[in-house]
Amino acid sequence: MINLTRINGRAFILNAELIRTVESTPDTTLTLTNGERMIVQEPPDEVVRRAVDYGRHLRGVLPRT
Repeated sequence: MINLTRINGRAFILNAELIRTVESTPDTTLTLTNGERMIVQEPPDEVVRRAVDYGRHLRGVLPRT
């Protein structure tokens, strides 16, 4: 799970395994595996970093802080 911020400023937690694509259009737009799209405040590189860290945490590669 990763912490993100909706474009309206509301924080939420997303299961990173549901992310299909991350685009900059110019806002960061996530497309989920169910086809839902959402816009977040974090830049694409940060979303990817958080998702990768989460995946590593699940596999026991990197301790989660």
